[in-house]
Amino acid sequence: MQKLNVELSVEIPAEYVLITKVEYEELKGNELRGVYWNIKELEKRTGRKATWLKENVLYPEKFRKVLDIEHGGFVAYPKTKGQPWAFQAKRMSDFLDERFSRIFL
Repeated sequence: MQKLNVELSVEIPAEYVLITKVEYEELKGNELRGVYWNIKELEKRTGRKATWLKENVLYPEKFRKVLDIEHGGFVAYPKTKGQPWAFQAKRMSDFLDERFSRIFL
C-alpha cells in the first residue's frame, strides 16, 4: 500500500475559534452556571406545567429532600403564597437529566 503525505492549509474565518473538545465540553457545561430560573422558565425548559412539576417533581418527598435549599439543595421553595420559586439552572438541569426516566416516563 502506498502512503501520501499532504500538507494542507485551511483558513478559519475570524468569527470562529478553534478549541479542543475538552475545552468545548467545559464551556458547554458552564453555560448555565450562575443562571437562575423561576417556575415559568422551568415550565419552558421541561414542557410541563407548574402544577405537574409541583405534583411530580417538586413536592414528592423523595425529590424534595434533594432539591430544597433547606436540605442543602438548589431550589428555593416559596415560604408564603405568591413568593417566587428560584432554581439554580445548572444543578436543576443536571437533576432532571439524571432522573429523566423516573420523572417523565
